[in-house]
Amino acid sequence: MTLFDWTYAWQILPDLLRASLNTVGITLIGFLIAIVLGLFLAIGRRSRLYWLSWPIAGMIEFIRSTPLLIQVYFLYYVLPNYGVSMTAMQVGIIGIGVHYACYIAEVYRGGLDAVPRAQWEAVTALNIAPYSAYRNIILPQALRPILPPLGNYLVAMLKDTPVLSAITVVEIMQQAKNIGSENFRYLEPITMVGLFFLALSIALAYLVRRLEVRLELR
Repeated sequence: MTLFDWTYAWQILPDLLRASLNTVGITLIGFLIAIVLGLFLAIGRRSRLYWLSWPIAGMIEFIRSTPLLIQVYFLYYVLPNYGVSMTAMQVGIIGIGVHYACYIAEVYRGGLDAVPRAQWEAVTALNIAPYSAYRNIILPQALRPILPPLGNYLVAMLKDTPVLSAITVVEIMQQAKNIGSENFRYLEPITMVGLFFLALSIALAYLVRRLEVRLELR
């Protein structure tokens, strides 16, 4: 028996590719949730209203200080006892999205703090509505320095999707383990999963870098 059977690898490739759709879907939808929710959390944490900023700050620190695995376990196995039931896929997307939203909120906060104070004072002096101020003045300036960290979190989120196999989400890593347990050959499926994560991580990093260059040229 050869160490790595290429015939067997090609045979299991379609099953791995089908499972990879779950991995990519969870990553992209979760990242979309994270960048939108993270922005609102960052703005809320910067609020001068203590009844708003303190609870948000506490929630962010709590979620950042606890493992993703425990959070998705709680959502999937505990919440149904209180009448809140979701599918494993829904829990996976929401769990990973909210988890990374708290990290991205801190990235946004750093970007917002980097906007020159004169810009904030000008917005206040001209009495510009908060929505228009953030959309047209503040966020365009804050986006450039935070783009690389956002790209890093996108790749990190991709590599964290195997955690969701603990709540029965069949992403590519779980599918590889299922295939390995059926045939007692783990080398080929695990190796191919590793190559998949490597290739997709490089592709995402390249796309983020291209976007960063385009923003710098503007």
